[in-house]
Amino acid sequence: MTSQELTNTQLFRGISPEELESLLDCLSAGTRQYHKGDRILAEGEPTDRMGIVLSGMVLVEYCDIFGNRSILGSAASGAVFGEAYACVPGEPLMISVFAAEDTTVLFLNIGKVLSSCPRSCPFHGRLIQNLLQVCASKNLQLSRRILHTSSKSIRGRLLSYFSECAKRSGSYSFRIPYTRQQLADYLNVDRSALSNELSKMQREGLIRYSKNQFELTGNQERM
Repeated sequence: MTSQELTNTQLFRGISPEELESLLDCLSAGTRQYHKGDRILAEGEPTDRMGIVLSGMVLVEYCDIFGNRSILGSAASGAVFGEAYACVPGEPLMISVFAAEDTTVLFLNIGKVLSSCPRSCPFHGRLIQNLLQVCASKNLQLSRRILHTSSKSIRGRLLSYFSECAKRSGSYSFRIPYTRQQLADYLNVDRSALSNELSKMQREGLIRYSKNQFELTGNQERM
């Protein structure tokens, strides 16, 4: 991701490419590359860094003591993760972050993000405002997941999630960022039961899908 592309992300919006280069230097920014399946942040450990996905995608998951996994969300190119924990010094992570595919991450030291820049950069204040908006957006994402998992039926959870995807894409045809197992973890249901329900919904003409591409058909009144 180029400097120009970074300035189009939510965190760096309103900051020019020239200002961004100076800002990243102030924040001691550094990049790391991860292979698919690599753990980026580990549950139980504190972090003082927030990450920005430069390429690829990461998954945020929670695992209880019985080994049950739940996908809380994902972060694609340009998205931020780990900012809430980084803002609370010493707070152990309740979640883990994994690379869903080969991924490159830009890390920023949160202390330097929140502190006044030694160079008195006028665009540092813009960065803090953008970070606040990112945190608010994350809260909304968690609220949406609570909404999607409120239904007692698998179909209800799927339709709630698909409804959001259709609204956000502006089309009845959309692509989801999850594999079947990841979707099951996100909706907190059994994978086999989810796959069976998807097949049943397709046979009934409610949806069509191929891998991660889905389409809501014209039979919404039967849902």
